[in-house]
Amino acid sequence: MTVALVDGNNFFVSCEQVFNPQLAGRPVVVLSNNDGCVVARSNAAKAIGVRMCTPWFQLREQAWRHGIIALSSNYELYADMSNRMMAVLGEFSPNQEIYSIDECFLGLEGFEHIDLVAYGHAIRNRVGRWVGIPVCVGIGATKTLAKLANHCAKKMHAGSDGVCDFGRMTQDELRRLFSRIEVGEVWGIGPRLSRQLAGLGITHVEALRRADATMLRARFSVTLERVVRELNGIPCIALEEETPNRQQIISSRTFGNYVYALPALREAVASYIAIAAEKLRGQGTRAGMVQVYVRTNPHKENVPQYQRGLTLPLPEPTDDTLLLTQAALRVLECIYLPGYAYQKAGVALLDLSSAAVAQASLFPAAAGNPRLMQAMDRINTKWGRGTLRSAAEGFEQRWKMKRERMSPRYTTCWEQLPHAS
Repeated sequence: MTVALVDGNNFFVSCEQVFNPQLAGRPVVVLSNNDGCVVARSNAAKAIGVRMCTPWFQLREQAWRHGIIALSSNYELYADMSNRMMAVLGEFSPNQEIYSIDECFLGLEGFEHIDLVAYGHAIRNRVGRWVGIPVCVGIGATKTLAKLANHCAKKMHAGSDGVCDFGRMTQDELRRLFSRIEVGEVWGIGPRLSRQLAGLGITHVEALRRADATMLRARFSVTLERVVRELNGIPCIALEEETPNRQQIISSRTFGNYVYALPALREAVASYIAIAAEKLRGQGTRAGMVQVYVRTNPHKENVPQYQRGLTLPLPEPTDDTLLLTQAALRVLECIYLPGYAYQKAGVALLDLSSAAVAQASLFPAAAGNPRLMQAMDRINTKWGRGTLRSAAEGFEQRWKMKRERMSPRYTTCWEQLPHAS
């Protein structure tokens, strides 16, 4: 088994730089919802010490001194650029697992007759030319090794130039390399587990690779045992070419401004249900239960606090946005209390089942209108999400999250297409 892990470098920032080359070489950060915290950084921002998850208000003085450019998260742009990148990467292997918005695994079984390092550079060059996103490529005998090789490619370990193939290295070279890499860089080893392993004297990758996998399983979990075996080149995690359906679908946002009145909460919940229902239909499932929750700001201790959620079983599983909206709004009316400053609301679609094997109903109206939903999805796919929506979602939506620093939606909105002058 041979696997490559291809990862977009500083993906959100790189997407912004594709359409605004003036950002190249500048300290740039992308902020989370409501322009709260740093979620992506350019290399120049990293070089001046900007850390992930730092609240933007704490960086104001540093931003003035160093000329840091802050941008709101442009999710529409990032999702579209991800789709383009994954389509290009899919041409390099018949076996592709899209792992996240900016990285995917490529199965390279049967590619042993070619120079995999040169192949990795070909991947980098094509993605760079066709999409504009810089990527690094890590190649290994297992998914865990491929992830670690990708880390080495980014950090330029072992003299890599954006591509690192562990298969080209001797065991002595691997031992020396792994002895210099902290154990927390291994896929699946978080900060807490790193501290626990350090208590056993396992502080770098080579020590973990040489550890007793059976002992670690008994002391921690079978997952850690698999990590150790994968570090030794024994495949334990299969390549998933088809993403498994989600067992639940959650949609939630923090409001741009505090919400006090029920009508605004109704708009928010209806909007979140529409997003969740679209994902529900996209994976060919129906929901048997709807959950809604609301909460105030837990960090504002000097104001009244309230949070509550409630789950409603449906008479029949459905993927119809209108029926799900009706159910969610009934739940909201049960849990809403006046007099509170609500900061966040969310919905969850639970008890999911396949739409292909759903039992027919004696009351067709209870299952919704599939032709209407198909038409809605086609229109929104072509013209943008929200082009056709239920009136319950409202129009002004003053509760929506703040994105005051957002760049144009260059690839998904006709009015915001870039112009050449």
